[in-house]
Amino acid sequence: MQKRRVIMSLFGVIICAIAVGFFKIAALGVDPFQSFMSGMDQLIPIEFGTLYVIVNAFLLIFTLIVYRRNIGLATFINLFLLGYITQYTYEFLQTVLIDPGMLIRVICLVIGIVVMCFSSALYMTANLGVSPYDSIAIIFSSKWKLGKFQYVRITCDLICVVLGVAIFLIGGGVWGEVPTVAGIGTIITAFFMGPLIEFFNVTVARPLLNAGKKTL
Repeated sequence: MQKRRVIMSLFGVIICAIAVGFFKIAALGVDPFQSFMSGMDQLIPIEFGTLYVIVNAFLLIFTLIVYRRNIGLATFINLFLLGYITQYTYEFLQTVLIDPGMLIRVICLVIGIVVMCFSSALYMTANLGVSPYDSIAIIFSSKWKLGKFQYVRITCDLICVVLGVAIFLIGGGVWGEVPTVAGIGTIITAFFMGPLIEFFNVTVARPLLNAGKKTL
């Protein structure tokens, strides 16, 4: 049973990273935390995978000090794999989709959304820990009682987007490129992905986990 959870977590993180690569090639906005990371990527001249590990390591240290309950194996899988797989996926897609038109970009965005929802369902259902960023809203809501989780999470996401855009501009980005960092894809991931994640929870992730129970 535990092996099945590990496989679901690992696969979930891997395809989530691939989904982020599709978001980036679509250039129509990424999820809120990736908006922040896009700003940092513009400002700090190191490869994205390494930058992702560094930023999340700081978040992880904070979580370990304050509220380590939601830290697990999946947390470390996310920390060390997601950034590099996203980087390599994006670099590969750039060699295949050279200067894509709007139709191709929209298709990539749809692929990114569907794959991210599917991966989130696997990752969440496996229940082996959350990403360092996801833990922040949990700390604010469950540990420090600053509000209901859904509202705290939306606030964290909005702060990430604002910081991401500000850092992007400080790093030399131009206003015309801001929608690639915070655009329609950002709005969709922040407010409208829940039902699709739940669909994959019900139709794929939970039956897959429960199938493991039946074989025990």
